[in-house]
Amino acid sequence: MKPSLVAPFRALALLGAVLAASGLGCAASRGTIPGTQVPDNRFNRDVIEAVESYRLAVERRDAAALMLMASNQYREDSGTPTGSDDYGFDGLGEVLAGRFQQADDVRFSLRYVSIRRRCPSGDVETYDGCRAYVQVLVDASFSIADARDQTKRPDMRDRNELVLEWSEADRRWKFLSGM
Repeated sequence: MKPSLVAPFRALALLGAVLAASGLGCAASRGTIPGTQVPDNRFNRDVIEAVESYRLAVERRDAAALMLMASNQYREDSGTPTGSDDYGFDGLGEVLAGRFQQADDVRFSLRYVSIRRRCPSGDVETYDGCRAYVQVLVDASFSIADARDQTKRPDMRDRNELVLEWSEADRRWKFLSGM
């Protein structure tokens, strides 16, 4: 091949390699819910929709809405080894009311890391008895007055697991822990 023709063929080969690589990158991203690394399927979308309702209720400081999202079997261990700070469904109402009375201007964002599904039947068409284990990165802040009535705005960043269970009676996801 003449030397003058080699450069254009190299440029075409390089362009083809770049296009192929970008095409592979696009193909890989099609299988996840946008903005997450969570596989895109109906189950995961339904779970994220339930968690987003929770997130928005937290920002509104809507304790009543959050209580409707919690299962009667709700249990929280607060991530500590002692049982002295554990509480159930009734305690959740007290915790939410107390925290929301003190806080203003709540910002609560979640980044979805993963969702694990555990269903007794293995049937992908029904959610009856299914649990969803949602790993999230929490980025939150709120305004609160300190003892000298000075407004403080603490930031909180944490990794958390939200556990939800499908309630056939309510036809919706209910939180078992993590709120």
